[in-house]
Amino acid sequence: VQLQASGGGLVQAGGSLRLSCAASGRTISDSVVGWFRQAPGKEREFVSAIGRNGVPTRYADSVKGRFASSRSNMKNTVYLQMNSAKPDDTAVYFCAAARGAILSTNWARETLYDYWGQGTQVTVSS
Repeated sequence: VQLQASGGGLVQAGGSLRLSCAASGRTISDSVVGWFRQAPGKEREFVSAIGRNGVPTRYADSVKGRFASSRSNMKNTVYLQMNSAKPDDTAVYFCAAARGAILSTNWARETLYDYWGQGTQVTVSS
């Protein structure tokens, strides 16, 4: 599976962006897909994850209520809608897919994901 993250860019604080994670090579309709981010000088951290059929979804506390994950299995694509962006959201955003089942309580553990995209830069200006 190859994952291609896109949609990043420069946005003002309070603005919105929608990131996409398009898969090729095989379907990811049966995969949990997670979003992670890495800010300069910091470790990569969990942002969100979405289950096989779009439910459930999980979010880091820092983005809860502002970000929303969704998916189109027909398009083999997962989305991350970022609203009310903050400068602290500035990071490279990565999508990742798991080959097997993962308990939703473990979705924040990046070692459980098998396939990773290359990342897309999001910069939020104040």
